[in-house]
Amino acid sequence: MLRFGILSTAKIGRDAVVPAIQDAENCVVTAVASRDLPRARAMADRFSVPYAFGSYEEMLASDVIDAVYIPLPTSQHVEWSIKAADAGKHVLCEKPIALKAEEIETVIAARDRNKVLIAEAFMVTYAPVWLKVRELLADGAIGKLRHVQGAFTYFNRDANNMRNIPELGGGALPDIGVYPTITTRFVTGLEPKRVQAVTERDPDFGTDIYSSVKADFGDFEVSFYIATQMANRQVMVFHGTEGFIELKSPFNADRWGAEEIEVTNQKHTESQIFRFQDSRQYRRQAEAFARAVAGNKADVVTLENSLKNQKFIDAIYRASTHDGWEKV
Repeated sequence: MLRFGILSTAKIGRDAVVPAIQDAENCVVTAVASRDLPRARAMADRFSVPYAFGSYEEMLASDVIDAVYIPLPTSQHVEWSIKAADAGKHVLCEKPIALKAEEIETVIAARDRNKVLIAEAFMVTYAPVWLKVRELLADGAIGKLRHVQGAFTYFNRDANNMRNIPELGGGALPDIGVYPTITTRFVTGLEPKRVQAVTERDPDFGTDIYSSVKADFGDFEVSFYIATQMANRQVMVFHGTEGFIELKSPFNADRWGAEEIEVTNQKHTESQIFRFQDSRQYRRQAEAFARAVAGNKADVVTLENSLKNQKFIDAIYRASTHDGWEKV
């Protein structure tokens, strides 16, 4: 059993990842750390976790954990991923693991010198929904892929929310722009060559709150928009010469809609619906990570993959400052 320590009592950990690890077959949470010991103890008690620490450093120095899950604010991901690696711990870090591609290179160096596993927590890459899309595309279910269209939006103007605080790594692109990019790359196995983009920032927060993106993948194009101040919506459509694939709730499985894929033929006379009940993508992520740590076969998101995805995001930011194409 891989023993996880949780670095902070953040909501994503409490609500999604810790319950998933506790439900997994090959890993368990043995410690929770917070800069506030009573908060760490309260969360540990909630999940029947034996150890609570009043500092991150104390937990990293302990021998009661083998790995850490990091759900800290984005601006702290690189720092604590490196500190955990230097303490000899494996690292599963929330997305985005960094805010610039060059920062990921420093994490790769920490991984290599400490011989540990560090992976970005893109739970979508473990979801049966996305594995099925990858399979359908590989099997030619919609012919030649020509266009990918996507949207991910929600509304949040809470000034105290980290997503609206630049110093904590807030912004729409780091928070949700990474999803259309990673999933398109995941299911096609291809990389963008160049991008165009329009980005809008909040006049009070200074964070990016809207982006409209067009990316050239060579054989096909991608267009998507993301926003943190629009009505809730999620959708991804893969459009080919012989039909199209539409994902109803592509990123927050079973929270914003049904976990299902609809495949429609060219003439729009037939469709197939694939439904996935309780896919438990966070549990699958934890189990895959634990298998990889044990040296068993497991497809996890490598830091090299994360580096390519961040280069995509970096190019979107650059493209939004001028008209025309920006090389990725």
